[in-house]
Amino acid sequence: MALSPDESGRFASLLDEHSEGLVARWAAIVTTSLQGRLSPAELQRQTKDLHKGFHQALSAGARDLTDEAAAEVRAQLSELSSTRARQGFSATETAISVYALKDAVLEVLGDQNDAATLRDYVAFSAFVDRAALFTFDSYVRVRETLIADQAEQLLELSTPVVKLWEGVVAVPLVGTLDSARAQVVMERLLQTLVDTGSPYAIIDITGVPAVDTQVAQHILKTVVAARLMGADCIISGIRPQIAQTIVALGIEFGDIATKASLADALRYVLGQTSYKVVATKRAGY
Repeated sequence: MALSPDESGRFASLLDEHSEGLVARWAAIVTTSLQGRLSPAELQRQTKDLHKGFHQALSAGARDLTDEAAAEVRAQLSELSSTRARQGFSATETAISVYALKDAVLEVLGDQNDAATLRDYVAFSAFVDRAALFTFDSYVRVRETLIADQAEQLLELSTPVVKLWEGVVAVPLVGTLDSARAQVVMERLLQTLVDTGSPYAIIDITGVPAVDTQVAQHILKTVVAARLMGADCIISGIRPQIAQTIVALGIEFGDIATKASLADALRYVLGQTSYKVVATKRAGY
């Protein structure tokens, strides 16, 4: 239900005439819901800004939150949602910060219980409800973005590319290798090969719990991509159980070198270069 022009004007006047009392009571109600997890100064600032935004929107004749006159208050509500989402508050706590305006206004109205005042309050309550729902929706969008960013960061952290030796890089994989993660592995490996000019790359799957056809395909695609960049790949971490699974599935690694451990793979790579691995005996042994 949209506000009528007269209702917008009357509530704009109400917000103006009782600004200090409304802001104080509004902030007090929100403080209780947030249980002191926001500083009084920050909460007071946010409440004043929202009060100003609502007043400007209603003074400009906004009948609904979607009106052009309500653009400023919509921006403030979006900013509030973004800030609260990043601070770890829930969507409910954020929406309550807007709903609390209704309680504050109701206390200002006091004993005015005539039919006209009640109709005005019901219309104004609907306006505030839509503002709170807008805040809720904005909060959800921000949280989804934050979660996606965090998932991407975790994905990158879980697929490091390390330099083992001059001309030798390694990708130690831990956990399940799905399509999204395989793409990150490929991109990071290829970029590291370009940055370091390394001719050898070791893909270590010691930490991969199981290898199925899909995982094998992801690994093979990574190897092919690396070869196109001029680098040879060695797969290490082939445990007995994984070896049996690969044979049972009929997966063929072709001419790709495979080793039981990362140490064996590094020893193999060094043997392909001018380096020699020599076992030495420590003194006293």
